[in-house]
Amino acid sequence: MRRALGALGDWSVALACLVYLAALSPFVPGLASGPNLGNVLSNVLPLLAVALGQTLVLLTGGIDLSVTAVVALASVAGARVMTEAGGLVPGSAAAGALVMLAVGVAVGLVNGVAVARLRMPPFLATLAVMTFASGLAIWSTQSQGIAGLPASFLALGGRLGPVPLSLLVVVPLAVLAHGVLSRTVLGRWLYAVGGNARAARVSGVPVERVLLLAYAACGACAGLAAVLYTARLETGSPVLGQRIFLDVIGGAVIGGTSLFGGRGTVRGTAFGVLFISLVDNSLNLLGLSSFTVLMVKGGVILAAAVLDAWRERVAGR
Repeated sequence: MRRALGALGDWSVALACLVYLAALSPFVPGLASGPNLGNVLSNVLPLLAVALGQTLVLLTGGIDLSVTAVVALASVAGARVMTEAGGLVPGSAAAGALVMLAVGVAVGLVNGVAVARLRMPPFLATLAVMTFASGLAIWSTQSQGIAGLPASFLALGGRLGPVPLSLLVVVPLAVLAHGVLSRTVLGRWLYAVGGNARAARVSGVPVERVLLLAYAACGACAGLAAVLYTARLETGSPVLGQRIFLDVIGGAVIGGTSLFGGRGTVRGTAFGVLFISLVDNSLNLLGLSSFTVLMVKGGVILAAAVLDAWRERVAGR
């Protein structure tokens, strides 16, 4: 029953994307145009990278509130390393990208240790880390962006013809995440921990190790998103990603990932992120204020959360 509801949720969100696009196109000029859809795709890809990591954590029954702060901290750390103006390895795009990934993994491990080893509630642990990482990013840069990044790094924010180069990064990540969840023991363990951690432990699942890996992977995905966002912005920013948290959680939940743990798919998260991005894009094209956009998206996510609670109740019967 649970698996059937999950599969239905995946494809119903895909259908909702098509229906939404078809219904609003006559009223929103340019919504279905090629350039606008290309812009939506460019916005979806780095957001999807973060949402994939968040999905892994949500599957375990946890949540990572620190992902946006990780994006910002990784961005300024990597930019400081490779900037032409006094960087540790000036002009080295590879060094900058590796530092961003390393920062993401390091913060993810801190979250994992706090949740798995210290038994802290995920909400509290990741909230504390979010506050520290965000403050560190702002303090280390004095609220100033870091420019002068090498052209080879900035190329990641460009296109290969009509195709964003970030597509060549995020699609393999999604395929890898799908393979892990659907075809590996680790994937089964993630679902088991989220379904019932005590029963999973009795069954021999290394719960602490699984939680540690989930949070580390979430941090790595946030670090990868920092690479993509920084390349697009062409600046290491201490407030990068500040506004995407609602979209990250919303995309995962709309796509069928349960806030109660134990249910979710990569396909569903991808469709959910696409839907929330379409909503955001269409409302902006209509010229609505940022406050109105936030209210509408908040309402959509609340509806998805209520549906998630209902599905959890039905699946438990």
